[in-house]
Amino acid sequence: MDRTQQLTAIAHAARVYGIVLGMDGAMHGFIPAEMAQDNRLAMDALPGLITTSNSGIPAFLTTFIDPKVIEILTTPNRGAEILGENKKGDWTTTSALFPVAESAGEVSSYGDYANNGEVTANINWPSRQSYHYQTVTQWGERQLAMMGVAQIDWASRLNIASARIMDKFQNKTYFFGVSGLANYGLLNDPNLSAPVTPITKAAGGFTWAVATANEIFEDIKKLYGVLVTQSGGNINMRSSMKLCLSPLKEADLAKLSAFNVSVADALKKTYPNMEVMSAVEYSTTAGEFVQLIVSDIEGQDVGYCAFTEKMRAHGVVKEMSAFKQKKSGGSWGAIITAPMGISSMLGI
Repeated sequence: MDRTQQLTAIAHAARVYGIVLGMDGAMHGFIPAEMAQDNRLAMDALPGLITTSNSGIPAFLTTFIDPKVIEILTTPNRGAEILGENKKGDWTTTSALFPVAESAGEVSSYGDYANNGEVTANINWPSRQSYHYQTVTQWGERQLAMMGVAQIDWASRLNIASARIMDKFQNKTYFFGVSGLANYGLLNDPNLSAPVTPITKAAGGFTWAVATANEIFEDIKKLYGVLVTQSGGNINMRSSMKLCLSPLKEADLAKLSAFNVSVADALKKTYPNMEVMSAVEYSTTAGEFVQLIVSDIEGQDVGYCAFTEKMRAHGVVKEMSAFKQKKSGGSWGAIITAPMGISSMLGI
């Protein structure tokens, strides 16, 4: 293209397309005639990159998301396992009476015309108050959609969380009751006898952590002796019993005696129907706690955990772009019907 043709092209661009080019810059922008047939058409390309140098792809495209959701573990709920569990009343019930009957009377020498001797019965009505609690789950439509992108069923996860949180609280009431109400737990019922002091601690000021296997066995033997005294002989070595302590102290039952016999093995031989159960609630602020609990005395349960309702799912409330649902439950704590069947020790 000669100079005349170049000038004609510049004037045409300005007239038709509205592109105005300076004469000097425009003239330099044309490919010289001798290079017109050259394939190097990108002569105006810059020598360096304008964009950031990168030869990869977005990292999320190579990220694997495991479809299996890993559950975060919490401490186990053992209250209902230790005492058992019963339903009493419903969500309208605020208090309960538990009739207790005691037989009394006397006999007299027989005589055909004698009217001596008489029996009676005494009835008491211990009472307990229920505690009702609630929690609310809520989820939004966009929230559900965004979680769905990650293959998470968000509504189901919230329902699972509400059930677990309620069960965790229920378990807590089984051990400690509810403050401010006539609602007590396995560890603080006012009718339980006071905890005894471990022999090991009284003798040397130390706990099971440094005690020998024989010393630990003697402490448990002392607990059994308290039960026999409290029950007036209604409990013997073949009675069904549960030795309840914290997981930390359960490990001490593996200690071996001089005859290479562990505390746990010695307990099985001495008390064949004794079961060892652990719960983290036995690690208290006052010290390590242990209880020896008889399952029943003459066919009567020593106690049980009680609830009004484990869970009541209320109606789902629809909002403009969200949902809510309330769930509620109720607890009586632990109902100890025969306190003489439980002995305790603090400071092991």
